Amino acid sequence: MYHHVKKLMFTVRVDEPDPRFGNMLLEQFGGANGELAAAMQYSIQGLNCEDPDRKDLLMDIGTEELSRLEVVGTLARMHLKPAKFDRQTAEADPLIAIAGGGGVNLFNSQGNAWTADYLKITGELDVDLRSNIAAEARAKIVYERLINFCDDAGTKDALEFLMTREITHMKGVCAGTREDGQAGFQHRPHRSDARAGRPIFQRFHRHR
Repeated sequence: MYHHVKKLMFTVRVDEPDPRFGNMLLEQFGGANGELAAAMQYSIQGLNCEDPDRKDLLMDIGTEELSRLEVVGTLARMHLKPAKFDRQTAEADPLIAIAGGGGVNLFNSQGNAWTADYLKITGELDVDLRSNIAAEARAKIVYERLINFCDDAGTKDALEFLMTREITHMKGVCAGTREDGQAGFQHRPHRSDARAGRPIFQRFHRHR
């Protein structure tokens, strides 16, 4: 069950709205490495998870990702606000100004619609957890690049907060891949493996 606390997990402040930067921020709203994709990926993996502790981990992170989506959406909306009133800004990006009314929508920074194809869900927990580690690393890189292109101090504060949470999530997921201090990847033989039960993962690794 979700409970909506009616305040952002990080207070957003934008001193100088920049619609072009607002468009960049949409990459972390409706993009492949954005917060919506992360929220859906963690939540669906959590629903499929049989391990109670790791299910809690996945569902907790998935829930926080929705809160982060709210922060990114608010931040982008504040930067895009001039597109509601300024014709020159609207002409520069009609998708946002005309089709979207100067607000956020489920698009990335190039105007491509969000898709469930972004999600990495295999039903194999150890594989999915490793996909999550890679996803957190990619999201961190996107935030670093956004920070580098940002001139607004308040926006930078919010982006730096969001970036540090990516690191926290990565550490949590890394811990979730370990059982009794060992890597939790399951090396299982496949019935079609002609070499008498040689683990697929080891076979792939050797011949790569």
